[in-house]
Amino acid sequence: MLSSRISSSRNLHYFFYSSIRHASSVTRQLHPAVRQLASELGQKQPAFAVSPNDVHVLKQPSEFYSRLLEMIQRAERRIFLSSLYIGSSEGELVENLEKALRHKESLHLYFQLDLNRSTRPGASSTAKILLPLLQTYPDRVHASFFRSPNLRGIMAKVVPPRFNEGWGTWHAKIYGADDDVMISGANLNKSYFTNRQDRYLSFMNQRILSQYCFDFLRTVSDFSYQLLPSSDAKPDLGPHSFTGDGYTMFWPDFNTHPHHIHKKAEKAFTDFQHSYRQRSLPEGSEGGEKVMMFPIIQAGQFNVREEEQAMDILFRHANGQSSAEKKIEERPLIDFTSGYFGLYKPYQDLVLRSRNVDVRIVAASPKANGFYGSKGISGRIPEGYTLLEQRFMKAVARAGRFWKESTGVQLLEWLKDGWTYHAKGLWFSPNASSHPVLTLFGSTNLNSRSSHIDTELSFVMILPSEQQNTDSQQKATELANGITTLQAQLADEVANIRANAHEWKGDKRKVRLGTKLLVAVVGKML
Repeated sequence: MLSSRISSSRNLHYFFYSSIRHASSVTRQLHPAVRQLASELGQKQPAFAVSPNDVHVLKQPSEFYSRLLEMIQRAERRIFLSSLYIGSSEGELVENLEKALRHKESLHLYFQLDLNRSTRPGASSTAKILLPLLQTYPDRVHASFFRSPNLRGIMAKVVPPRFNEGWGTWHAKIYGADDDVMISGANLNKSYFTNRQDRYLSFMNQRILSQYCFDFLRTVSDFSYQLLPSSDAKPDLGPHSFTGDGYTMFWPDFNTHPHHIHKKAEKAFTDFQHSYRQRSLPEGSEGGEKVMMFPIIQAGQFNVREEEQAMDILFRHANGQSSAEKKIEERPLIDFTSGYFGLYKPYQDLVLRSRNVDVRIVAASPKANGFYGSKGISGRIPEGYTLLEQRFMKAVARAGRFWKESTGVQLLEWLKDGWTYHAKGLWFSPNASSHPVLTLFGSTNLNSRSSHIDTELSFVMILPSEQQNTDSQQKATELANGITTLQAQLADEVANIRANAHEWKGDKRKVRLGTKLLVAVVGKML
C-alpha cells in the first residue's frame, strides 16, 4: 500500500521539485553555526524548505486550541489528527469536526491514535466518542489505532488497561488540515487546551510538509486497527479483530499477527523515509531564504533510531565549534526540556562529554508532573523521576560539569500554580547571547521510553542566516525580518518556559525504597 500511496502523489511531482532537496544543496545559506550539521543531517534524512514567514511558534495552550479549531473550520479537503487519545470532555472539538463534515461533502477526516489508551473501559473512551462520526459519515471518517506489539502473550492478558500503555504507545502529535499543519507534544484533551504547558509550532500553506505528515500517518495505518461500528462489521473479520462496546476493531492484515509487526513496521518506516529522501533539487535552483526541516522518526522497538543519529550529529558539531579556551560568552548553548525528564543514557553521555557546550535543562517539578496526586502505583511516578534526576546530577558532578559561572550543565524545575508541564525538545544557540538557530520539537521526551518503547515523530528545524544575497534590497530586508522574527519567537519560547523555572530541589527530596524498587523494574518505561 505504501508504494501505491507514493504513486498517487505523483501529481505533486512539480511541487516536490520546487520545495524539497537534500540539505547539502542549500546549507551555504544557513546560519554558519549549523551549516555542516545540516549538511550531514541532510545526507540521512528527508529535508523540506519552508519560508520563515509561514512558521509560527505558539506559546499558550489556548492558542493551540484556537488554531486547531480554526484549521478544522477552514478545511476543504482533509483533516488529519494524530494523538495518543481524545479526551472524554472534548464535545466542542467533536462538534466542530461533525459540522465541518456536514457542510463540506468532499471533506475527509483521518485519525491516528493509540489503541490501548483509546479503548479503556467506560462510556467515554476515545473509540466510543468517535462512533457517531463513523456511523454518520462511514465513507469519509477513517479512524486507525496503533497497538504496540511489545505487550503480548500472557502479559497482554493480565496487565490492567490502566497500565498497558507502559509497554509502548503511538505518541506522534500531528494536527493537519489541507496544507496547514501543527506539530506539538500535546494531546487532544481539555488540560492541554487550558493549563498543561507544551510546545506548538504551526506551519501555514505548506503543501509538501503537510503531505509528508499525512503520508506518514497513512503509512502507520497499514499496520493499525481500523475502527468500525459493530453494525457495519464485515462478515469476515479475520482471526485478529475484536469487538468492544458497540464497536469493532478490525485488523486488516490477515497474514500478519498484530503482535508480530516488527519487520513490517521497520520496512514501512525505512521505505517511507527513503522515498522522501530521494526527491531532491538541482544545485542552486532555489533561494536560501528557507528554513530547513528534517523529520525524525524514532521507533526503537522497530529498530528505527533516527533521533539517536540526529542527537549524535548535533552534539558532535556543537562541541567541535568551540574549545575550552573560548570565552564563556562565545560557547555554544543547548537548552533541553522535558515534562518527563529521564534523559536517555546515550544522550546523558553526549551532554557530559561535550565539555565545550553549555547545557541548560528545565524539567517538571513533582507537582507539575501529570501523575502528581494519582492513586496507586502511578502516584509514585513523579518520585521516580526525582530519582532519575538525582542520578543524573550525580553523574554531572562526577564529570565536573556542574553549573558554575554560567557554564556547565544546569537543571531547573518548572512550577506554575495550577498548571502541569508537558513541553519537550531542545534549542541550539551559537552562544548564550544569541537567539536559537536550531530547534528539535515534536513528540519525543528524549528519555528511555521515547527511545525504546514509544513511536515518535519529531523535527529538527534549522534557520538560515539573516544575511541573504538577493538582487533586491527590499527582498533582502523582508527575508532578514522574517528570519529575525522566527529567531525571536524561538527565543521567546525558551524565555517563556524559563520564566516559571526555579532552582532544582530534587537533591533535598527523599525517595522511598518502594519507589527505588519500582524504578529498578520499570525504569525503561519512564
